[in-house]
Amino acid sequence: MFRANVFNSAVKKAGGRNRLLVLLSSCAVILPLHAHAQDADGADAGTTLKPITLKADGSPVGPDSTIVAKNTRAASKTDTPVLDAPASVSIVTEEELEERGVTNLDEALSYTPGVSTDVYGSDNRYDHYMIRGFYASNSTYRDGLPLRVSNFTGSRMEPYGLQRLEVLKGSNSTLFGLSSPGGIVNAVTKRPQDYKFGEIYTTFGEDHIETGTDFGGPIDPDGLWSYRLTAKWQDAKQGIEYSDDGRVYIAPALTFSPSADTDFTLLMSYSKRDGSTAHSIPYLSGIDSDTFLAEPDFDNMDTIERNIGYEFRHDFGNGLEFRQNARYTDLDMVYQQVYTATPVFTDDRAAFDVDGSNQRIDIDNQFQYDANFDRFDSRTLFGFSYEHDKLREASAFGSAGPIDPFNPIYCGRACITLPAKTVTDSTQTAKSVYLQEELTLDDQWILTLGGRYDHVDTESSGVDAVDEAFTTRAGLTYKATNELSFYASYMESFLPVGADRSRFVGMPQPQEGKQYEVGVKYQPEGMDALFTVALFDLSQTNVPQYQYNLDGTFQVLQIGKTRVRGVEFESKIALSDRLDLIAGYSYWDAKIDNDLNSAIIGNRPETVPEHVASLWANYTIPGNGTLGDLTLGVGARFVGGIYADNENTVKLPSRTLIDAAVKYQVTENVALSVNATNLFDKEFISDVDTTSMSAFYGDRRKVLGTLKYTW
Repeated sequence: MFRANVFNSAVKKAGGRNRLLVLLSSCAVILPLHAHAQDADGADAGTTLKPITLKADGSPVGPDSTIVAKNTRAASKTDTPVLDAPASVSIVTEEELEERGVTNLDEALSYTPGVSTDVYGSDNRYDHYMIRGFYASNSTYRDGLPLRVSNFTGSRMEPYGLQRLEVLKGSNSTLFGLSSPGGIVNAVTKRPQDYKFGEIYTTFGEDHIETGTDFGGPIDPDGLWSYRLTAKWQDAKQGIEYSDDGRVYIAPALTFSPSADTDFTLLMSYSKRDGSTAHSIPYLSGIDSDTFLAEPDFDNMDTIERNIGYEFRHDFGNGLEFRQNARYTDLDMVYQQVYTATPVFTDDRAAFDVDGSNQRIDIDNQFQYDANFDRFDSRTLFGFSYEHDKLREASAFGSAGPIDPFNPIYCGRACITLPAKTVTDSTQTAKSVYLQEELTLDDQWILTLGGRYDHVDTESSGVDAVDEAFTTRAGLTYKATNELSFYASYMESFLPVGADRSRFVGMPQPQEGKQYEVGVKYQPEGMDALFTVALFDLSQTNVPQYQYNLDGTFQVLQIGKTRVRGVEFESKIALSDRLDLIAGYSYWDAKIDNDLNSAIIGNRPETVPEHVASLWANYTIPGNGTLGDLTLGVGARFVGGIYADNENTVKLPSRTLIDAAVKYQVTENVALSVNATNLFDKEFISDVDTTSMSAFYGDRRKVLGTLKYTW
């Protein structure tokens, strides 16, 4: 296989059905071309050349042949060139995920500008990240449908099951409904292709062993049916003693394409994670950061997640197409933790035990109508969606005996005191309708207008609350040339508060986000590269603030307001097959604009960095047939300007982490690679809980070797 664009002649040779699949389908398509040698007179000489496999670029969902993605679906829910979208969107392709040896979502996003990872250190309970200064881990999507954390119960992503990640930055409820103002991350599941492929691998390292496989292809000679199976098993530690990171992941997929106008893809997955909880060390105590101060027998964050869903598309002709995405999720969780709750070593530790189960139904329906008249091209999107989330959690909060952090002796479950569990049932149902118009004038000016109405019904413990919101979006793109575009946009978001609003002062309102953004995108012809610059002004209002009374009761006032202004740069360059460059920088001017505590107004919000920068280079030295190709990769990540508290009294040191990768192509089908994160084993603090004065440390050095066979 070699990298190439799908050119017109290749599309013609593919036949009618495959030709339209290349142009319209939601997955990248590989076209087998069989050439025949001819004699000088043009007659067939009867010699069949080796088939050439061409990977198609330009799909809005991938897979992509390089680190540079050309099209996006997340930016508008339509197949849109990145250059045309009036929004800042960063795409992490499967090629990049493999280059950097990504093992979790935190690592996958760590070289993306506008995103801050390692928010709470070495913590694999959830996929923690911030977008443009706002915590966004509850704004994770998969195949355009939400994967939210409901109270304690939530999903975690398996990167090996993905073929790309799209980060859409800024308030975007007009497209995706209730979400945080910073943006969303949409993961695209690996799905069947119309060519045969496969791989099997083993990864090994200190306290780490895993193996996996990914294979598929057409089932019948006509390619009407195709399949894919992705699977992984892992037995590993999280990096600290007594921690776990065990995984079982199985994801079968099946596609049926009876014609060029219709395709149906069934996506299923089973994911079992045996994880650990967050671990902290008393701040400035001099205690070794690897010290385990919880209880080994009561430290679990274990989940079993089952998904079944589908993507359906039908083209009615005359510019009208219908798409439907649906998924059912069944998630079970066991969450058990002991942790130090005060800065006094002789005090009891806190403990809790939560059993959670969550069932979700999500369905998104879209009608797209394309038309053109005179100098205008019109693309109209009308959609309606339904989301239903049913949660049950049985929880108990208690205490555990104290522990000497300088000489920890574990007491097991015998020293843990917990009351009887309290069962809480809650549901949330969201019904939405949205409309978007993309109007293009003379292939240069693109006006995007959108609006969405959401009706959200939240019920918990017999208390019911209803939220309604109408959010809007407006964007204008000017394509100065085929390579250069300028854009400006305005977007909104909303996020409901909890169901119990008995202590709210005034009429409770959803938290609202607003963003103004301008930017420039440059995609030079003749070079596989994309350069972007964005400036934004983003704010969130109606943030709940808790006012405590002398008798211990409290009231909730929605007067909190946070604002982040910033600039972001990103460049991705793939120079032939030998050199990849990724660079990004974010500057966030974050301020608390309003708060019950007037003393902190104007301060920087806690955990929000001021500077985030990254650089990755990947270079291949060809073996020229004598030796195998040797690929060397090195990267650096910088984060600075973080305060651990809103009072801005605890400032965390800036950090620069170095990553590296080496890959040797032993044969055409066998490769050996070694990936290292935090190569120099830098010790750093990601966050400090100023209530308990507990410090949370980031991941230390991890070195993993992988032996892979492909066919």
